[in-house]
Amino acid sequence: MPVMTTPIMTESELRAAVERELPGVRADLERLVRIPGIAFDGFDHAQVERSAEAVAELLRGCGLAARIVRSGGQPAVIGTRPAPPGAPTVLLYAHHDVQPVGDRSLWESDPFEPVERDGRLYGRGAADDKAGIMAHVAALRAFGDALPVGVVLFIEGEEEYGSDSLERLLAEHRDELAADVIVIADSTNWDIGVPALTTSLRGIVNCFVEVRTLEHPVHSGMFGGPVPDALTALSRLLASLHDEVGDVAVAGLARAADATVDYPEDRFRAEAGLVDGVSLIGTGGITDRIWARPSVAVLGIDAPATAEAPNALVPAAKAKLSVRLAAGDDPKRAYQAIRAHLERHAPWGARVEVTLEHDGAPCVIDCSGPLFDAARAAFRTAWDGVEPVETGIGGSIPFIATFQEMFPLAAIMVTGVEDPHSRAHGPNESLHLGEFARVCLAEALLLARVAEAGTKRN
Repeated sequence: MPVMTTPIMTESELRAAVERELPGVRADLERLVRIPGIAFDGFDHAQVERSAEAVAELLRGCGLAARIVRSGGQPAVIGTRPAPPGAPTVLLYAHHDVQPVGDRSLWESDPFEPVERDGRLYGRGAADDKAGIMAHVAALRAFGDALPVGVVLFIEGEEEYGSDSLERLLAEHRDELAADVIVIADSTNWDIGVPALTTSLRGIVNCFVEVRTLEHPVHSGMFGGPVPDALTALSRLLASLHDEVGDVAVAGLARAADATVDYPEDRFRAEAGLVDGVSLIGTGGITDRIWARPSVAVLGIDAPATAEAPNALVPAAKAKLSVRLAAGDDPKRAYQAIRAHLERHAPWGARVEVTLEHDGAPCVIDCSGPLFDAARAAFRTAWDGVEPVETGIGGSIPFIATFQEMFPLAAIMVTGVEDPHSRAHGPNESLHLGEFARVCLAEALLLARVAEAGTKRN
């Protein structure tokens, strides 16, 4: 066991330190939420630059050497503080970019002006993932000069847009980012009052399918009947993606082993916001369907708006699909299976063109060993004895597989600040402030317990 030269703060000291720092941490979180850093095309990327600068300044305030880096994409921030002699190094990940807000009329308040209502802080990025950044900052501020581990903070700037430059950034800064433990604060807890460690995530294939039946629009009365319009053809094609009970009908997509965690249907329906009378689709347990099996969703359709549609047959229509992949699937192979299905089921000889937007691999994380035991102990303490649940996630964080490949000896821990009511990516995104306080304490305790474990893996 290495000899530690930095005394490790006790649990009571850390509790007091985190509580002391929380007001300033919240104020800085609100400042970050006010920056509309959206990395998508068509948005003001100067705001992403502004966001990166704000993050770098926060890290410098924690005593880290921080700088902005990029590799052909949006700006990321790397901050470093070397480990005391014999101590391990922990890489802390989050992202500072956010999703577009969508229809502003669906927001109850300005998405970029944080507002507290009923113990929750509302605003775009308040949960996903600027609170992840501030949980890291809270832990660092709590320790001050007594930080018992080395830290590397990697705060990405285009995660919501697909992390296109992330692999290049990791390769270019691999030596600097090498760590014994990697904490990725971009997931969710099982419930309010119940922490979670994420052990698996589905992969993703996003693609476009365009259907064409006519060279140009024609009169719906003169030609309607024998001539198929593209919207009807597209509708039939999209309907072929599921069978009669709602299971995905695309041949060649993998299924993982069934999940072992129960998710009561009444709770799931409430958290999803399902309209009364609407049935769930598919077969098997709910956690099987959202963690271990593929899913297909239609995210949008390009076609004339109803208010502006003339009485003419639509010649072409386009849809965007999001396909989530079970662990063990390969996104390249899955895309070929999806494309083959769509081309094979083209109705009435319609021309079908399928193009890939982006993809990402699924992953499974082995959560055994002393470092994960240290994480569980930290969570139990922060949540007053509640045992963390090991969960899968139906969503995708494709870069975790990249971290696994580049840093195979590191213990990768996927944590998060969200809860089932956070509505990340949707209108009225919010952060439960009580849970955020627990997350900040848990991370501080985790760093202390990793230091106590003293296990260097690299």
